Formats: sequence, structure tokens, C-alpha cells
Amino acid sequence: MGITCEKGKKIIENVEKVIVGKREVITFLLTALLSGGHVLLEDMPGTGKTKMVKSLARSLDADFSRIQFTPDLLPSDVTGMNVFNRKSNEFDLRRGPVFTNILLADEINRATPRTQAGLLECMEEKQVTIDGVSFSLSEPFFVAATQNPVETSGTFPLPEAQLDRFMMKLSLGGLSGQEEWEILDRFGKNDPYLELSPVATKEELGQMRKEAGEVFVCDALKKYMVEIVRTTRSREKVIVGVSTRGALALMCAARAYAALDGRDYCIPDDVKRIAVPVLAHRLVISYGSYSYQKKDAAGEMIREILDAVPAPTEDFSRL
Repeated sequence: MGITCEKGKKIIENVEKVIVGKREVITFLLTALLSGGHVLLEDMPGTGKTKMVKSLARSLDADFSRIQFTPDLLPSDVTGMNVFNRKSNEFDLRRGPVFTNILLADEINRATPRTQAGLLECMEEKQVTIDGVSFSLSEPFFVAATQNPVETSGTFPLPEAQLDRFMMKLSLGGLSGQEEWEILDRFGKNDPYLELSPVATKEELGQMRKEAGEVFVCDALKKYMVEIVRTTRSREKVIVGVSTRGALALMCAARAYAALDGRDYCIPDDVKRIAVPVLAHRLVISYGSYSYQKKDAAGEMIREILDAVPAPTEDFSRL
């Protein structure tokens, strides 16, 4: 489909020059970028979260900024502020790191809720308000945030409202022995990240996003997605199910995933492949034996729902 499939493969292969054995996660990361969403990467330290986002940014000819979140970080450190200029006797706007295309919010849960909230308007409305004046952010604007799930000292868990702003929540997971050997061999002399060069321009990325938004989704598939989302709200032990924003995110992500696969229409398998990273983090499950005994309780519940809700069968490419 257009340039999306061809360029998408080049971007994924370019990132894989640095990141070993994580093609699916890289594909999901690119899927979120093409569908206008944001990603939360949650995993143990040293798994390559930051390196993956930096490699994706380096594969694109686009602006990139990184914020290292700490407890003393202020909202103005994220968005920017007006600074008084003594020479001109006026206030000058000093733009913050959110004025970029790809923003890496590293260890986002280390900042206070007030600072975390500074990203809400940026992520949802693609604009920043400083001293009552709103400034539009350039397109594309993509936030990839990282956090460590095991540390609790000096951290501030993201509230449900902010989690819902992220289109996907991803985890890199473990590596096989062969893959870890390959990392040692690959990084033994030089860092391959330093040798990466862009394989797609900002204009091409814009065209890819446009093509992803034009992927056809038939009515039967829309009803299938609605049924999945509505089922999450009626499951036992679920306090809060998936919101309507989550249903829209599921459709947008399915479109981008189909475009990367070279199709101009969605199929049920697209929905099934991206359902867990798009929906699981939006569930609020009661604190019972279910959530304590199963580490990935929300993911397990989404998989159970996918097994329970019958997928439609028809010609999904038919207009």
C-alpha cells in the first residue's frame, strides 16, 4: 500500500541494527507513531527501552528531544516558559523540549503528578499553553515514555486518566541465550546506534500517516471492536473497562498495522494482534486474588475476551 509497507520495513530493519529480537515491539512502536498515538514502555532496567526509542528517532529525519524525569522537574521544564529580557524589556518565550516531533520521556514515573500532568495537553490536544497563550505543536508529535515497574521509592505511579492517553503500553520482555550473545557480539567494539542514518524523511512519514488513516474498516469489523470493548466493562473484577477513547485507539492502530502489512483494509487478525497492547493498560481490576496471582492480569483478561467474542467472517476488502 503506497510507501507505508516499503518504508515501514526499512525503518524496522534500521532499528533492528541496534535492537535484537524485538521486531514485534518495534512494529507496535511504529504502528502507534503512524496512527497518531503515544506509547508507554514499561520494563526492567537495561532491556533497551531508551535505546529503541532513540533508534527509531534516528531512523527518521525528524526533530527529537529527551527529558530525563526526576522528582525536582517542573512543568515549565517540560513545556517551556516566558523569560524576561532586560535588553528588550519584554518577555521572550523559551520553548521546552515538547516542541519537537519525537519526545522521549525517560522514567516518567519519577516526576511528580504536577509535572506529569504537563504532558496531558500536549499528548491529547497537540498544543501547549504557557501563561494563557496556546501554541500548536508540529506534526508529527509522538511521545514515547519509559518507566521501571519494580522500583517504588521516589516514584509516582501514573493515574488512570494519564494512562488512557497512551495508545499502547509495551514491554520488551526477555531474550534467548542466542539473542543475548548477539548483543554482546554486536556491541563488543562499537555502538551500532552511532552508525544509524535516517531512512525516511518527515514528508514521507506524513504520507505514511495519511495512508494509514485511509485504510478501510468495514462495519462488521467496527461492530467486532465495539463488542470487545463493551465486554471489558461487564467482566467480573473489572472496576473500569475500556473507554470510548480506547475503542478509537483500537481502530486507528488496526488501520496502521494493516498499512504496514501492505493492505488498504483491516482484517480481524489486525485487531487481535494489537488488542492487548492497546486495551490492557486501560482496565482497572479489583485488588483480589486474580490480580495478585497473575502478573499480567489485564493482558490475560483481554486474551480471554478475544477468545470469547466471535470474529466476523466476510470479504473485508469489499467497499
